[in-house]
Amino acid sequence: MASKQMIRQWARELGFADCRIAPLDTARAAQGLRAWLDAGRHGGMDYMERHFALRADAHALLPEARAAVLVRMDYLSAATPPDWRDRAWEALADPARATIARYAHGRDYHKVLRARLQQLAERITEHQPEGETHRYRVFTDSAPVMEVELATQSGLGWRGKHTLLLQREAGSMFFLGGLYTSLALEPDAPAEPHCGTCSACIDICPTQAITAPYELDARRCISYLTIEHAGPIPVQWRAALGNRIYGCDDCQLICPWNKFAQRSPLPDFEVRHGFDRSDLLRLWAWDEATFLSNTEGSPIRRIGYQRWRRNLAVALGNALHGSAQPELAAQVRTALSAAREGADDLVREHIDWALAQ
Repeated sequence: MASKQMIRQWARELGFADCRIAPLDTARAAQGLRAWLDAGRHGGMDYMERHFALRADAHALLPEARAAVLVRMDYLSAATPPDWRDRAWEALADPARATIARYAHGRDYHKVLRARLQQLAERITEHQPEGETHRYRVFTDSAPVMEVELATQSGLGWRGKHTLLLQREAGSMFFLGGLYTSLALEPDAPAEPHCGTCSACIDICPTQAITAPYELDARRCISYLTIEHAGPIPVQWRAALGNRIYGCDDCQLICPWNKFAQRSPLPDFEVRHGFDRSDLLRLWAWDEATFLSNTEGSPIRRIGYQRWRRNLAVALGNALHGSAQPELAAQVRTALSAAREGADDLVREHIDWALAQ
């Protein structure tokens, strides 16, 4: 039968940076999730409500579950320079630039982690005693699982005040995944929190979405607004988006622990299509076929072309408002005006807002 030590070794061989074992006690966290949902802080993510029962109880997803194997996979590309955070702040201050959350610069993590977790589960299964069946369920932000809670219980890290998992040796620039297993594995000890009195993530949030330590209102979060939210971006948050067209890393960029963020050796997370240094006007010029081609295998594709254009229109409007460069402003107005007639209602409304800036 597979032991904890064997599972950790296999996880490392499959490219995971860390692997821990968690118990399945999520009752207290489920109470917090219930209160969060009741307050409507999940916005339009109706699946959170629909799948609450599955998320709250591992046995609802896998009746035979006895433990959870949690893994960490770093996602900064191997070529990430030491001053990557300084460069990210510079990009946010440049009205001509487009900023995309760093996790989305490379291949879709769901594809990378799921395949490797499946291999890990199969290795565990191969070592089952004859006649015993190994039941498991793989997850990586792809099933109703309280991943951060389980990762906290496993000792993989602690929940930061921005609600993301933090680890002393790796900050927060990593993906989580895991599997429920029918093996009776001894849990690892939980990690101690190390945020102390720091409130940098709360203070830096452009929309004050972190309403209190460990509390997030998704309806205000730029990651939610640019990725999950399907309709018009609320006018009161558009200026705060700046040039962020897909996600937001501000609370991670400011976190002191991310000076320890690790690089990934996997080629999957190498930057694609210049997503780390793109100009707004270049991306605005993409037609739908180009968007689909350049986002193949990328997490960006899931928002679709319409939301992509919506987000870009807001960023271009902010460029008009914040630019001291007459030439850039003229180019932006020309590009927006040329696209208005052929745009659908959602994108046209955002173009009109942008032109009014």
